[in-house]
Amino acid sequence: MTMAGEAHLEDKSVALLTEQLRHANNLMQAQIKTLETRLAHQQAMNHQRLAILEEQVRDHETRIRAATEGVIQFKLFSGLASGGSGLMSLVAILKAFLGG
Repeated sequence: MTMAGEAHLEDKSVALLTEQLRHANNLMQAQIKTLETRLAHQQAMNHQRLAILEEQVRDHETRIRAATEGVIQFKLFSGLASGGSGLMSLVAILKAFLGG
């Protein structure tokens, strides 16, 4: 082969390699863009799930507080009721003892 023929073959090889590298670069850029899109979507989903979970926690805390308040009120009224009947019993005993 002549020097000119080898140079022409080398130019074709360089051009082919250049085109292959450009194609590989385009494929990688497309894949990176796809991954970035998926990541953004996943982040949005995670944010939405977190917001839902935080709302559920607040709702549960509110329900627990309401239930606790109900129990406290029940204990208070129950204590007053049993204390009231004990007081009535004491009044009845004193009344009977004093002959009234």
